[in-house]
Amino acid sequence: MKKEIVKPKKKLGQHFLIDKNIAKKITDLLYPKSENIIELGPGTGVLTDFLIKKKINLKLVEIDNECVMLLKKKYFNLKDQIINADFLKVNINNIFTNKISLIGNFPYNISSQILFKILENKEDIIEIVGMFQKEVGERIIATKGKKKGILSVLIQTYYNVEYCFTLNEQVFHPPPKVKSAVLRFSRNNRLTLKNEMLFFQIVKSGFNQRRKILKNALKTFDILESEKTNYLLNLRAEELTIEDFINITKNVRKNKN
Repeated sequence: MKKEIVKPKKKLGQHFLIDKNIAKKITDLLYPKSENIIELGPGTGVLTDFLIKKKINLKLVEIDNECVMLLKKKYFNLKDQIINADFLKVNINNIFTNKISLIGNFPYNISSQILFKILENKEDIIEIVGMFQKEVGERIIATKGKKKGILSVLIQTYYNVEYCFTLNEQVFHPPPKVKSAVLRFSRNNRLTLKNEMLFFQIVKSGFNQRRKILKNALKTFDILESEKTNYLLNLRAEELTIEDFINITKNVRKNKN
């Protein structure tokens, strides 16, 4: 058996992709909409091998010191573009000041946190190609039913999302216990909402008590009554569209004390 170059670390949720054909297929999903590309968690560089062939401004963000050492040796000309840091703590604007495309095999244990980080930087991150646990991927693209949730609504508010393909466990080392999904996100034309924080609160409150109709789940909010809002408040969160949530947000007078 070939000696491991970097031993995957369980605490970092590392599962290295080892299939080069799939790596190329993933990188080919990057159009890109921006010449500024951040690869999140390059690991041993299986995606990087194909990204460096593109005419792009590439920067790598990797938290694992051992992987960083390997990457700097492997891509000597890129050594100044390799950032040894936790992506969740990085200031995106310190990496690129213009529009950004993001690609990576996202660690499954922090994939939701990565998505919220993307939402915080949605005016700068205009395209994402990411790998997720299959179940998470299905939740992200859900437009109805039990799989639809907070992330589904918030991500789809600002991005068009495409489920590209499913990956089996055997294409990774070590094999995860779940199948994986590759998704592509493209920033839509929706501008930042006037009261975005309130919108997020409405969505989260609705799904945190998803078995209740919204009249009960949102009872801490003072919502103006109308034929439209009364109708929506008698539904459950999973039954609402993004525009429905926006409509409710626009009709909130204030939060009750």
